[in-house]
Amino acid sequence: MMKKSKIADQTAAGQGVDLSDDARPCERGIRKKSKVPGVMITQFQEELPEDATTPDFTRKPIALTIQEGKLAVFKAKVMGNPTPKVSWGRANGEIVFHPETCQQKFDEVSGEHTLEFNKVDPDDADTYKCFATNDHGRAVCTVVLNVIEVGFRKQKEQKVEEPSDLRKQLKKRKPDGTREEKPMDNEEKVWEILLSADKKDYESICIEYGITNFRGMLTRLSEMRKEKEAEVAQFVSHISTLKHIDVKDNDCATIEIDMDLKDPSSKVFLYKDGIMVPFTTELGEELKHSLKRIGKKYVFSIKKLGSEDAGLYSVDVGGVNVFSTEFKVPDVSFAVKIQEVKAVERENAQFQCVLTAPMNEIKWFGKSAPLEDGEKFQILVSEDKLIHKLIVKDVMPLDGGIYAAVAGIKSCNTFLIVEADKDPAGKGKKGARKDTVAGGGNDEELMKIAKDQQAKYEKEMAEKLVAAKKKRVRDAPLIPETVLSESHVRIYSPTGGLFPDPGVHFHAGLSDVKAIVGEPAEIECKVSSEECEGFWYKDGEEITSNEDLTISKDGSFHRLKISKVTEETSGTYRFEADGRKTEAVISVEDPPRFSAEDIEAFKAPVMVKKGQKATFKVPHLGREPVKIQWYLDGEELSDQSYIRIDNSEGECRLNLIKLQRKDSGEVKIKLKNEFGSIEAYSELVVLDRPTPPMGPLEIVEASSSAVEVKWRAPKDAGGCKIDHYIMDRQQVGRNTWKKLGPIGPEAQYRDTDVEHGRRYCYRIRVETEMGISEVMESEDVQAGTKAYPGPPSAPKVVSAFKDCINLTWVAPGNTGGTSILGYNVEKRKKGSNLWGAVNPPDQLVKGKSFGVKDVNEGLEYEFRMAAVNDSGAGEFGNPSEFVFARDPKKPPGKVIDMKVTDSSYTTLCLSWTNPKDLPGEQDEAKAFWVEMRPAESPEWERCNMSPITGSTFTVKGMKSMAMYWVRVIALNEGGSGEPCELDNYVLAMPPPVRPRFTNSKIKSLVVVRAGNSARFNVDYEASPWPEVKWLKDGVPVSKRVTISNTEGASQLLLPSAERSDTGVYTIMIKNIVGQESFSVEIRVTDEPKPPGPVELDEKVPGTVTVSWDGSPDEKRDDRLYYVVTKRDSVKPTWCTVADRIFNNRFTACNIVPGREYQFRVYAKNDIGSSKPSSSAKWSISTKKVKFTLSESESKACTLERTPKFLVPLKKHNAPQGYECYMTCAVRGEPTPHITWLRDNVSLNTNTNYLISNTCGVCSLLVLTVGPKDSGEYKVIAENKLGRAECSTNLTVRD
Repeated sequence: MMKKSKIADQTAAGQGVDLSDDARPCERGIRKKSKVPGVMITQFQEELPEDATTPDFTRKPIALTIQEGKLAVFKAKVMGNPTPKVSWGRANGEIVFHPETCQQKFDEVSGEHTLEFNKVDPDDADTYKCFATNDHGRAVCTVVLNVIEVGFRKQKEQKVEEPSDLRKQLKKRKPDGTREEKPMDNEEKVWEILLSADKKDYESICIEYGITNFRGMLTRLSEMRKEKEAEVAQFVSHISTLKHIDVKDNDCATIEIDMDLKDPSSKVFLYKDGIMVPFTTELGEELKHSLKRIGKKYVFSIKKLGSEDAGLYSVDVGGVNVFSTEFKVPDVSFAVKIQEVKAVERENAQFQCVLTAPMNEIKWFGKSAPLEDGEKFQILVSEDKLIHKLIVKDVMPLDGGIYAAVAGIKSCNTFLIVEADKDPAGKGKKGARKDTVAGGGNDEELMKIAKDQQAKYEKEMAEKLVAAKKKRVRDAPLIPETVLSESHVRIYSPTGGLFPDPGVHFHAGLSDVKAIVGEPAEIECKVSSEECEGFWYKDGEEITSNEDLTISKDGSFHRLKISKVTEETSGTYRFEADGRKTEAVISVEDPPRFSAEDIEAFKAPVMVKKGQKATFKVPHLGREPVKIQWYLDGEELSDQSYIRIDNSEGECRLNLIKLQRKDSGEVKIKLKNEFGSIEAYSELVVLDRPTPPMGPLEIVEASSSAVEVKWRAPKDAGGCKIDHYIMDRQQVGRNTWKKLGPIGPEAQYRDTDVEHGRRYCYRIRVETEMGISEVMESEDVQAGTKAYPGPPSAPKVVSAFKDCINLTWVAPGNTGGTSILGYNVEKRKKGSNLWGAVNPPDQLVKGKSFGVKDVNEGLEYEFRMAAVNDSGAGEFGNPSEFVFARDPKKPPGKVIDMKVTDSSYTTLCLSWTNPKDLPGEQDEAKAFWVEMRPAESPEWERCNMSPITGSTFTVKGMKSMAMYWVRVIALNEGGSGEPCELDNYVLAMPPPVRPRFTNSKIKSLVVVRAGNSARFNVDYEASPWPEVKWLKDGVPVSKRVTISNTEGASQLLLPSAERSDTGVYTIMIKNIVGQESFSVEIRVTDEPKPPGPVELDEKVPGTVTVSWDGSPDEKRDDRLYYVVTKRDSVKPTWCTVADRIFNNRFTACNIVPGREYQFRVYAKNDIGSSKPSSSAKWSISTKKVKFTLSESESKACTLERTPKFLVPLKKHNAPQGYECYMTCAVRGEPTPHITWLRDNVSLNTNTNYLISNTCGVCSLLVLTVGPKDSGEYKVIAENKLGRAECSTNLTVRD
């Protein structure tokens, strides 16, 4: 089996994802091809410095297909100046470099870069990329690695925990999400450490915990990490900044995590070695552990550090482990602590300390901030790693403060005191630097102290090594996972130092083996010493070599070989040497199997004829019971009428009876018992007559001399080889068939015995050893059909002179089935309808270009071509463009008077005058190119797809308000002239227009029912686009008002109008040309509520005064008025007696005594009227008095009286734009003449006022109140007896 790369189609060079460490994702360069196929080069700069080159491959890697377990090597050579840096990547995942799996090397002698896989694995199959990068560019090429898997991948008998099982074991928890209270074993601990560790730390962790199967660890870790990420995603939406445990200078250690919890109430737990640790939420409380949360940052602190704080710390959220870090506490302290230093400004200050055990580095802090080696600070370590120094260079007063040194969990601190430079001459100047060391020690004393500490430390370590060697003899056997290689055998000191282990140990332990009965088996181990002798044990009893078992020693290798495995071979085998031991289990299995001879005989195909039977049989070995299954083309077989299965001890037999052609296929036998399964394959072929050939018949040639046809082979040849085809032919119109005979096994035939123009029909059969098939009959085929070629393309004029015009063209796509013999060329003068031949009919033009010399200077010609094949000349193609027969012209000059005639936001109209025709200098322009470029771009773009002949052009597709440069280029047959640009850039906008409103009928008042939506649309025109603002009563509209602006229109929308929305809305339109505004009053109201009780009172005989309480809506609706209706006992219908009354009183006249009257009052506004308020019935009683006639002296009776106002005018306060109704009552005889005046100016003839006088009730109606209507209004009533006046004031409000 071969495992191929997961990327089936290889990525082209330069494409895909750049996987190299030094890739530059942000750089966009110039792509170019290499001379080496498959290499893509990206150049970072447009121009390269002198002698600099981009990287390139002189030899690229070659694709490999290699067997599993073998060495695979990719080799590449690169070139470039400066020398490129080479890196490797893969398409799926990352390359994990490790000495045992994969290494990247460079041979300086040969200049080869190699990528080596020591023992290639199927997981290594992928598409790999090689990158060569320097400062000027990058070259990349791809290569595929295919891995062939060999043998069966056998699973070990002992149960291997799947990553999911191990994760479940790691996260055994209580119902509340907390872990079970039990210490973690080493296996749980190492996986939890690896899940949170950086990739660079994997190797050191594996060495520390004795993991040798590095590749297997990576595979399992990848699966466990995917499962962990899915679990964490249930509680945490984002996690970052995972800082491992860090010791501070204040005797405190911290763990920092940045995470965004999906549920802020999720519980956070802290564990140490699997045991929950209680913690507080503030640092100031008493507990040792605390948690401080700042936004999304969680900081765990451990105070008062001690050796007991070492261990694995885990942070869980909601029952899921989020982060783990191991805290190691080295056994180290300070033999000499840092001392206080006093330094003069601009000097160097030095702190130094001596440790009790060697450490590669310690942490330095300055004013609680970590310090690093650099320009300001210098950190020094002695060779024995016991003396550590910190030098603060060029100290300034700001550098003074507390400095601390931290080694493990121990720390010491002191002060740096910086004294100002007292020398005035040196103020501001940098003096000579010198080290200042306070405290009684010097370098010699420190070296002496360090030497004593080194001796003491070595003595302690020697004692620990002796104790560790004695402890090696253990009751429990060693297991392969803890066996270390030579380079990995170390004993770790508490401080992290490494010492070689001098004892005998195992480089490779015994591994469990699964052995098969009757076959050999072998186990071996490797020790560190070739002189070491050992002993072998089986199930606790010592064993030695015999006939079936051989014990051997080859250098440091110790082997045990079993020549022939039996059931008694199984057991536990142990090897002991020098107090160490290693164990392995040999498990004996007896799976089903076949012998090599039997399996080869079974694989041979079984071929039978239709209706016969076939038998398959094969002997087998293996422990009973054995389950036997037979399959035919993947479908399991069982005993049926045509199927017989006989399984005896040691042999399987399958009988298939009365077989048909459809029964052909793959036969599989599968044997299975408790130790495994095996399969074997064979093939059943049932022979039968072939099926007819497959049509339709394809005509290869149908000429006057031959007909050549071909067809497809039969769908099923009956399992036999085709001997030949039998072919017959019939001429259409005849009844007889002519036998052409067997024509061979090729599915093609050329019939040369044909007559021109005749039609033929063919029938074909297949013949094999099993018989002849049915007939396939073809359609009619005509011999000698003429097929003319199609027209060639329109010829193009390459060049034109006064005595020759050179043409070129493209051959026709349809050649008529035969080759093109040549072309006929014709010409025609402009204005003529006649085409003339250029070449004689018997002298065809052979090529696809021709120079026409039969032309007259100054005339204009066009040309066309026709292709000629064996059948004759085809149709002429499209003619060429007209061309003058004259020598080439000179380019034209600049266009004249170029200007902009019109513009919009997307278009620009240009016009110009053609350049002058100056013989010898510049010729006449025939066409023009129009080009433009944005102001921010240096590139010119053409606006017209083809040259234009006119002197005007409209440029389209411009961006609104963008700046453009525009130019026009004249051209003719001699080429392009010099471009002519506009003097200034052009703005994409129409000509400036002052804003103005275009609505023909626009309302100044809009009345809206409360709860309904209100829309007010305003159309305008302005250029450039104006700024549109809406105001309500002089301030910007609220957010609940929706404003929609489009080009030339604006809309104001009140989604659900309220009474508070009533007001004057103003739209202001402003651009650079000017400003315009318009106001509309939007009144939001509703049907009014009815007025209060109606009362009637007779104050003047013959009249009745109707009064009522105002409607509740009267105060908030100044346009509300009242309507009074009445009915009497004579006329039962209601009639209106007063309308548009703005007060709460009305006097009705012409009241007839003896009749009953009833009045109704309605409140009314712009929306509608309210329900009526009705009065009680009212009447004037008629007193009947006995009539007595007494004659008396007659006196002259007169009814004349001077005018007198019974009801005076009232003051009015009316809103602008509304109506105002004034009334009064006057009496006089004869009827007085009524005159209305405003500010002493008569209004009787003014049409803006409606004046009436009915039975002494005088009224004046102002139709539309405006500011000009305010003032003093006066009514004068006069007759011959006298004169009366009444006045009032009208106030108009906005």
